[in-house]
Amino acid sequence: MILVTGGAGFIGSNFILDWLATCDEPVVNLDALTYAGNLHNLASIKDDPRYTFVHGDIGDTALIADLFGKHQPRAIINFAAESHVDRSIHGPEDFIQTNIVGTFRLLEATRAYWSSLVDRAAFRFLHISTDEVFGTLGATDPAFSEITQYQPNSPYSASKAASDHLVRAYHHTYGLPVLTTNCSNNYGPYHFPEKLIPLVIHNALEGRSLPIYGDGQQIRDWLYVKDHCSAIRRVLEAGTPGETYNVGGWNERANLDVVHVLCDILDELAPKSDGASYRKQITFVTDRPGHDRRYAIDARKIEVELGWRPVETFESGIRKTVRWYLDNAEWVRGVTSGSYRNWVEKQYA
Repeated sequence: MILVTGGAGFIGSNFILDWLATCDEPVVNLDALTYAGNLHNLASIKDDPRYTFVHGDIGDTALIADLFGKHQPRAIINFAAESHVDRSIHGPEDFIQTNIVGTFRLLEATRAYWSSLVDRAAFRFLHISTDEVFGTLGATDPAFSEITQYQPNSPYSASKAASDHLVRAYHHTYGLPVLTTNCSNNYGPYHFPEKLIPLVIHNALEGRSLPIYGDGQQIRDWLYVKDHCSAIRRVLEAGTPGETYNVGGWNERANLDVVHVLCDILDELAPKSDGASYRKQITFVTDRPGHDRRYAIDARKIEVELGWRPVETFESGIRKTVRWYLDNAEWVRGVTSGSYRNWVEKQYA
């Protein structure tokens, strides 16, 4: 049995769905169900006897200890995090509490449980992190590698950097068999529509403006979420304790180029009645404070050591993503609540 934290979020829910589709090992999902946690993502497995949901916080040490005692997991995959840069700028305290304090308390509870195991070497604590901990790159700088110095530039990335350091310290100080993955920008099904790709798809279909920060030339490496899930499974299976692995899609794209691709696919798959292109809805807005210019992932280590490489190209993955949102309009309506609309209006006013 494995314990997944934050399993009702975007990447966590995709991981659980893929896990149960590829193996029979049971999974317990612990999630606090904050604004981005959505049990509808997991509706297809809610009655699966291999799946158990527990509503709770990774900072609740007593609850974590109870789960360890009851379920005896062989591994923990820690997705639980506040993850939106814009929200961290407006309200950083939640990020400190979840990403730093929460991770610390989870590690402490895990250390106590792990110390009680007969076969401690077989246990794993897999921590899911981000490429944003490395800071920003210039146009010709080499991509982030596992030995790139951390230089976080937002409250979000600083909180994730701190959690990464805690995970590393628990390995080197206590011997806890940890693994860390630092991934690039994910996209795909069940993505909460505050991030670029789902926001653009939703706004385009609703006839709203498509807000682009600054000049839109911020570059990101894009990773299809199901490829990320397969990478996590591989790291859990064969990764070396104490090591970190960068997970990327080998797909660097400027934000404006991503939006253009989305508009062109929507023009094809869901054309507007007046024949106009969705590109006409693009609106440039004031750039956010401290906006990192470029992220790029060097994912050679995971390929060379563990034999993993993404299956999807950006072109194939983005088309699958648009099709999913078109086919799942009811899911989109369910998550675009009044609180979400208020957030978007505040952020992009």
